[in-house]
Amino acid sequence: MKKLLIILLATAFLTSCNKDDSTPPKTKTQLLTQGTWRFSAATVGGSDVSAFLQTCQKDNTMTFAAAGTGNVDEGATKCNAPDPQSNPFTWSWQSSETILQVSAIFFTGGSNTFTLVALTETQLVLSQVITVSGTPQNAVVTFIH
Repeated sequence: MKKLLIILLATAFLTSCNKDDSTPPKTKTQLLTQGTWRFSAATVGGSDVSAFLQTCQKDNTMTFAAAGTGNVDEGATKCNAPDPQSNPFTWSWQSSETILQVSAIFFTGGSNTFTLVALTETQLVLSQVITVSGTPQNAVVTFIH
């Protein structure tokens, strides 16, 4: 009887360990809207330009809401004191969630359309063509949680 009980318990334990606990991967919208994004790095034409950005730009944060709205917060330091602390925007996915369209222009010389380079639990990488001294260049900006 003890052997039968041990076999039953072992079988129950082993089958409970084999249960499929996999959850479906998060959607791009879920990844984008799960927290506040802050600046990490920027390149233009393949060269790191992070050091050329002002501190008042690098401390800005962005949040995206699932309803297609968002907010840019100026952070602890503002570039222009009279500017509002936060600026709302709207956003949407385009081209099978490969293009992020926003209602605001985030970068001087840029547009409101970004190509999604990467999106994970902790990293958002966007690119767009910006005009620098009259020359179009590819800018890539990385944000993190």
